[in-house]
Amino acid sequence: MHRLNVVLTATASDSHTWNLMYLELLLQEWGHTVTNLGPCVPPELLVRRCRELVPDLIVVSSVNGLGFSEGGELVRLIRGCAELADTPLVIGGKLGTGMEDQTAEAERLRAEGFDLVVMEAHGLGPLREFMESMCLKAMR
Repeated sequence: MHRLNVVLTATASDSHTWNLMYLELLLQEWGHTVTNLGPCVPPELLVRRCRELVPDLIVVSSVNGLGFSEGGELVRLIRGCAELADTPLVIGGKLGTGMEDQTAEAERLRAEGFDLVVMEAHGLGPLREFMESMCLKAMR
């Protein structure tokens, strides 16, 4: 199986670390190389580090419920960078507070440029399937 170089981060206001550690270990168990940038990563720093690391995939985790509100700025900055414009980009976790229309917000993030939006209730299955499809494409 093809091994992906993954950059893992959280949204700028998300100070949770246990989710990032869990995801890092899980992605490594799935056979991928992971650079975990940690919590509270300013979007400009994420873009700079991704330009340096040239990842195959960027995964953004949200636990504090602000993924919907902070994801838009993040995706615009990443897609606005020529070197990262085509890099697959995933956001997932607790993306909202429950007060918003979750389906509409997920569609908005996809329309803005996220390749995959995984809501908390979906678990990790969609992420694994997405990554497996990336690996299969790379092997062709």
